[in-house]
Amino acid sequence: MTRPSTTTLAERLAAGTVLGAEGYVFELERRGYIKAGPFVPEVILDAPDALRELHRELLAAGADVMVALTYYAHRDKLRDVGRGDDLEAMNRQAVRIANEIAAEGGALVAGNICNTWSYDPADAERTGAAVRAQYREQLGWAAEEGVDFVIAETNDYLGEALIGLEVCQELSLPAMVTFASIRDAGTYDGYSYVDACRAAADHGAAIVGLNCSRGPETMLPLLARIREGVDVPVAAQPVPFATSAATPAFESLADAEGRRLFPIQLERFALTRFEMADFARRAVDLGVNYVGICCGGGPHHVRAMAEAIGRRPPASRYSPAMDLHPVMGSTPAHDDMGDWSAAGSSGGSSGGRLEG
Repeated sequence: MTRPSTTTLAERLAAGTVLGAEGYVFELERRGYIKAGPFVPEVILDAPDALRELHRELLAAGADVMVALTYYAHRDKLRDVGRGDDLEAMNRQAVRIANEIAAEGGALVAGNICNTWSYDPADAERTGAAVRAQYREQLGWAAEEGVDFVIAETNDYLGEALIGLEVCQELSLPAMVTFASIRDAGTYDGYSYVDACRAAADHGAAIVGLNCSRGPETMLPLLARIREGVDVPVAAQPVPFATSAATPAFESLADAEGRRLFPIQLERFALTRFEMADFARRAVDLGVNYVGICCGGGPHHVRAMAEAIGRRPPASRYSPAMDLHPVMGSTPAHDDMGDWSAAGSSGGSSGGRLEG
């Protein structure tokens, strides 16, 4: 099968940083195509052009990978929303759409599996068999439709992550294995994040790292330890929200009265494109090889991150030029604005293109 990209994942990694872009489910919920709560990607079949458009926007923003939207498109989740009969059609169509748009820009295509909510380490044999069956279904269809590699993500348990990795290996698909980092100490089955990543690497993962849960400030310290602790490429896909030492994971962000704001009242904690651009630079400086974004991310973040690491993707044609803004700019028409003009000029400089 002819792939959209003429290079493999390994070749892309050898050439430099791979820029990823996820957060499809959150972004499509904001656009009105996915129901918050179950977060099942019914958009694949109900509004495929909306999914195509998001892929296309992320591609133009500089993403090197189109990820098939099969996050939560597994048997248990579809049964919850009464769409169990759509399981195969949904998974196959997600991969086909990712391939279709990837071909417009020579991007890689990733299959996708995630935490299933079915795994229990206290009953690992029985629940592990159920997880394995779900992964085999999803990835079997993905392999038949054609993917370059698999992203096995948002893993809370090392045990579940290794099942996903084994299924990828059965299908001869390179795997990127990333862990959610809700807890301070490590995974829910008792491994530090460094040890979990090391175990995944030792079992043959092509890339290991973290995704979701943490924003840049609370993910970066973990990434530094992971980078020192493994010999394979490292991935980082944080959420674009301001997490802190007091609240390291966005699932626990709350308002002043203690009301939990996850998942659809997080706007007050949202990071700007410039803050995510800064994260991209810092991650690359740490030696992170696959830099991306997760839940809450949008194409404007991805474009800024691409520009921050020296890229100029197609969407850079429309990058900010605040010096041309009628209020913030510094043209002669603003000379009578005094200090406001000076402030606007400074704002225009800092809000312009993030090249180099």
